[in-house]
Order: sequence, then structure tokens, then C-alpha cells
Amino acid sequence: MADVSVKTADFVNVIISTSCEANFVEKRYYKGITVQDLKGKLEVVTGGSAATMKVKVFDKADKLVCELTDDNALIGSYPIDEGMRIHVEDQFVLRKQLDDEFQVQKFELSEQEYENRSDTLKAYLQRNKLGKYDEEEMQKKASEKKKEEELEQERLKTIAVDARCQVSVPGQPTRRATVKFVGKVSFSPGNWVGVQYDEPMGKNDGSVQGVRYFECSPKYGGFVKPLYVEVGDYPEEELDLDDEL
Repeated sequence: MADVSVKTADFVNVIISTSCEANFVEKRYYKGITVQDLKGKLEVVTGGSAATMKVKVFDKADKLVCELTDDNALIGSYPIDEGMRIHVEDQFVLRKQLDDEFQVQKFELSEQEYENRSDTLKAYLQRNKLGKYDEEEMQKKASEKKKEEELEQERLKTIAVDARCQVSVPGQPTRRATVKFVGKVSFSPGNWVGVQYDEPMGKNDGSVQGVRYFECSPKYGGFVKPLYVEVGDYPEEELDLDDEL
């Protein structure tokens, strides 16, 4: 991930699931920790190993959002929002067999027992009116999200395929490009703008996860949210090769 700084709220409440059990656990994590630190915490929650686990993020519609592949990146640099599900894949079957051999007993709670306990994360959040239990904060977030969606819709009206543009993503250098795609994608919810950068400062060739949205040379393609794209009469940037050997 290129952007390694936290851009949203400091903490996020998520649901933890694994590839071996149907049980879910609610957890709250600081977005300033690295993916490696998160895996260490997930070891305690899931019984997996930070060295071998794969961590994926799904939205509330159970659609894959991203995979946490960069151990050095901050989790806040990934699009992880409130209520999303962090799914851990690991060699749980082998670990379960080892547990059974040594007769390791699991401590499990029924849903009702969990609700009745006062020392759970959910009870803590409810008691302190945090996360989704903070009605005022949730209303504020809903209002901000609605305003952002309205601004995005207005910006989309100005963006058309083949238009010249300037891309300004927070935490990244401003880049000039040509719009090549506008609309929905399979790798993330919402509207996205596919661009062909003037210089090889992108992440793809117009395709993501096996789906092609437009054609361009490798490292020249990228996808950004509409609010970061400004259409205008931007001349094409030229590479300065005078100082290169």
C-alpha cells in the first residue's frame, strides 16, 4: 500500500471470523497498528499463527474488500470501516487435531451467556457509548457519509472517459492522467474512476483481480475515488530524462 498513514477515526470495531469455525467475535482495534501487530492480536483471538495466517476484509454485504498483505502497512491505510468482517485463514484443522490429542478444552459461551456478561467488548462499548452504540457519533457519521455521497455524485457529473484530469489522493503526490473508466467495480463497493497516468506511477494495467476495465501499460493504471479526481485542461506531463544515466 502506498498510503501508510491513518486517515479516518483512530479506532474501528470489526467482526472476527475464521476459516474453521462459524463463530464470530467482535473486536476493536487501533488503526495505527501495523498488519503484523494485528496478526499478533488475532493469534490470541483465533488460535492461528501470525506467520502463516492470511487476513481478508469483507464488507457488511459479505463482499471481499481487500486482503491485508503488507505486514508493515498500518491497518488504517486499508479501507476497513465500522462493522466490517476480518476473516482469518490458517491451518486450523491441523491445530485442532493437535489440541484434541492433548485434550485441550475450549471455553465457549452461548449467545445468551455472552449477552449477560459485563466483561465483554460489547458490554464495554454499550456501557461507554462507543462505536455503534454512540448514537450521536453514529448520526454524525451518517450525516458525513451522506454529504460525501452527495459531493461524489456532483463530482461524477464532471468526469467523463477520455477527459484530462489531476489526481490528488491524500498522502500521495499529485499526478496527471486521462480518465479511462467511470463506474462500479468488482473489487470494492461504490463508484470508482479508472485513470491512465502520464508517468508509471500507478498500480496496474487497467485490470484488477483478473477483471479488465480498460487498457494501458503496466504501472500506468490506477483506480481512485471520484472526490480525488479533478477534470480540467491539464497538459500531459513529460518525463525529464536529462539527469538520468
